[in-house]
Amino acid sequence: MFPLRRVGSKALEQWKAPIAIVSRAKYSSNAPQPLSVLTEDELTMKDTIRKLATEQIAPLVRKMDDEHKIDDGIRQMLFDNGLMGIETPTEYSGSGCGFLTMMLVVEELSRVDPSVAAYVDIHNTLVNSLFMKVGTEEQKQKYLTKLCTEYAGSFCLSEPSAGSDAFSLKTVAKKDGKDYVINGSKMWISNSDVAGVFLVMANADPTKGYKGITCFIVERETPGLTVAKPENKLGIRASGTCMIHFDNVRVPEENILGEYGKGYKYAAGFLNEGRIGIAAQMIGLCQGCMDATIPYTLERKQFGKDIYSFQGISYQIAHLQTQLEAARLLTYNAARLKENGLEFVKEAAMAKYFASELAQTLTSKCIDFMGGVGFTKDYPQEKFFRDAKIGTIYEGTSNMQLQTIAKLIAKEYTH
Repeated sequence: MFPLRRVGSKALEQWKAPIAIVSRAKYSSNAPQPLSVLTEDELTMKDTIRKLATEQIAPLVRKMDDEHKIDDGIRQMLFDNGLMGIETPTEYSGSGCGFLTMMLVVEELSRVDPSVAAYVDIHNTLVNSLFMKVGTEEQKQKYLTKLCTEYAGSFCLSEPSAGSDAFSLKTVAKKDGKDYVINGSKMWISNSDVAGVFLVMANADPTKGYKGITCFIVERETPGLTVAKPENKLGIRASGTCMIHFDNVRVPEENILGEYGKGYKYAAGFLNEGRIGIAAQMIGLCQGCMDATIPYTLERKQFGKDIYSFQGISYQIAHLQTQLEAARLLTYNAARLKENGLEFVKEAAMAKYFASELAQTLTSKCIDFMGGVGFTKDYPQEKFFRDAKIGTIYEGTSNMQLQTIAKLIAKEYTH
């Protein structure tokens, strides 16, 4: 193969330190603001995370991908900078920011490493959020502070026989005195390789069907809980995904999070928020891939001119960038709706569906634009391509998003 990588170093350097292009234009406070206009606080966070990601995470991306593990120093950096408690109130050692700010963090981390973004996103949108919304004050004091400063959390819903049909789960929790005894297995559990606490959906009364599902707080060191080795995945390989087994795991009744029998409601509700996070991950991933590709097309010469000059390249890039901007607007809109307490389920499903489907197409096209070097591990496009695939699968497949969207459209027309 012709050694193009030798002439592409400038493009790779530009990926490691992408240029921040953000608008700080002033708008009338009396007029509705464009979706893409951010507050000063949001812009500051966005710039800060971009700097952290490019300077501290980017040099370790390949190593973490090869080792299937987020570097311990990176995980500590995330805690030190308040990124493991973005929305969590300051009284629990959180950062006290808004939901859109959290999405901006996920987006900026994903420009460099979607694995690190997944670690932060799932921890914040599923674990911390559930504690904040339905936890007792005692539970918040005991766990939220540690989740913001010491260890990650895992959300345990999926099972070998319960994927898209999430509420057909077989894990059970039987009452025994003042305790519950949990038995069963969970699969595809993110952050489980390093989590200090697990939120486990188990059926405490199978006779009631899904209405018996209850959320239990289970600490990692609880006897009977075992975490299997991480799955050998196609993408986001540094994000630990393991199977978890519960063999007579005993937890006290006060470890029920929220109300008894409301686990199904919590899972459905908080996954809706999480889907906006996956959309943010996908748009960040797409932007990172474009940042790594466009400079190369402006450098790479064929037939006496740079390949960007050919309409076959530049028009495709223009088309992809337009779709990416549409995905970003869908994502920001869903985030702003959620942040303002408005209905957002349909918009969250639309954002996740569109962004995750686009990510597969865009990253594949970027490899095409790079030619032979795009097929090597010397450039980041192949990793972005591998990482993109999970977007159409986790936290609800594309078909499940379409089902949600279609159902809500029908509801709008049948009132």
